[in-house]
Order: sequence, then structure tokens, then C-alpha cells
Amino acid sequence: MTRVAASPSAWPWAVARSVALACALLGAMGCVGAQTADANVERVQVSDPYIELRTGPGRGYPIFFVAAREEWIAIELRHTDWFKVRTAGGKEGWVHRQQLESTLTEAGGLKTFRDIALDDYLQRRVELGAAWGRFKSEPMLKLWTGYKLSESINVEGTLGQVQGVFSGTDFWHLNLNMEPWSDRRLSPFFGIGFGKFKNFPNASLVGATTTDAKLANASVGVRFHLTERFVLRADYSIYTAYIADTRTGEYRAVTAGLSFFF
Repeated sequence: MTRVAASPSAWPWAVARSVALACALLGAMGCVGAQTADANVERVQVSDPYIELRTGPGRGYPIFFVAAREEWIAIELRHTDWFKVRTAGGKEGWVHRQQLESTLTEAGGLKTFRDIALDDYLQRRVELGAAWGRFKSEPMLKLWTGYKLSESINVEGTLGQVQGVFSGTDFWHLNLNMEPWSDRRLSPFFGIGFGKFKNFPNASLVGATTTDAKLANASVGVRFHLTERFVLRADYSIYTAYIADTRTGEYRAVTAGLSFFF
């Protein structure tokens, strides 16, 4: 078979075609990226007579533009309670949350915003906390650490100690907690778990023995978000200690405490 050599003059045209094709592909990818970015930007419509745009996120910055009623603006960025917006004409500025709460969404409803402290809390994963309460009418102290698997599910490890009149108790347990309304400032939760329970009788008691048992628990409680890092928490728990094959002990506990997220 005879191979026909390509004409040298054909190479510049081939290179040009390749460059043109690459540019076209890059342009198409850029358009798709821009469309995706625009799809993630929320638009709202001004319902008040006007909305004031400032040059920065604060009342100390001057007003440089006013968006009129029925004009659409895009929300691009949040900084505390200030939002960077862009008008249909391309003007970019900062608007306070209070003004944006009177705007209308594309569905026709009033625009609402979550508190910045709650938004910050939802982005954090690791929690440390301590609480004090009563375990079967005796004083109880517990420490816990948790990790958020999602906005509504977290795993939690707890160490607790009860100091009674006639004995002391140490325990630990691992829990899986559900918080269905974690995006609310006041948020209920519930959980189940398992662990170990150890009771130490006072040395002055004659014939008393140490009890070492498996432990199961169920709890319900509520969280109240104080700041971006601190949360108040109260819970009610039922503990079941499997002391022997045919014997169990049931204990109820109520605690209140403070947790810290980072």
C-alpha cells in the first residue's frame, strides 16, 4: 500500500481547526458554568417603594444606588445580617436583612432568613458539653462529645458519675441522636444508646459488692441556641442496667447543661 504524504500547506489549516474547536468547547463549558452559578443565586423582587444599596456591609457606608419597587435583585453573599446583591442593571451593593425581609421570592411569598448564629451552628460538626442533674434523686454530673453526621443526625459519647449516700456510680454510653428541626433556635431531639454501668458501694457497708452491668438508654430533650457556638440543653433519660440474666434495674435522670461547638 502506498502512503500519500500530507501537503505541508494543510498543517496550518489543521492546527487552526483544532484551536477553533478547543475554543468552542471551552466557551461552551464556560457558558454551562455560568448558567449553573446563576441557577444557585436566589432572586427576589422589591415590594417596598425602594431598597437602598450601600457600598459596604454596614450603616456607616454611603448609599450609592436605590432599587425601585418591582425590580428584581440577586442575593450573592451574606456577611452577618448584611447581604451583597446585584440588580438587573448590574449594580452591586449591600442591603440589610431587615429590608430584604419585605421582598418577594419568585414563588410570590415573603423572603425569610435564618439567624446567622443558627447557620453557623449547622455548619459545625464537633460538640463538647457538660451538664448537672439528678439520677434517681441523687446528684449527677456528665460530660459528652458529639459529631454531626448531618443536620439532623449525630453520634454522641457520654461519661457520667453519680455520687449517692450509700454508693457511687460511673457509666458511659454511645448514642445516636435525631434532631428533626435542627434549623430552629429551639429544637427538640431524641436518642437511643448503649454502654456500661458500674456501681461502687461505700466501704463502710458490710457484704456489699460492686455491680458491673451493661446499659441501655433512651432520652428526649431540647436545645436552645444562645450564640454561634454555645447551646443550652436539657434532657430526660431512662437508663436500663442489665444486672443479671433475669434482673434489670431502671433509673431516670434529668439534666441541664451547656455545650460548645467548634
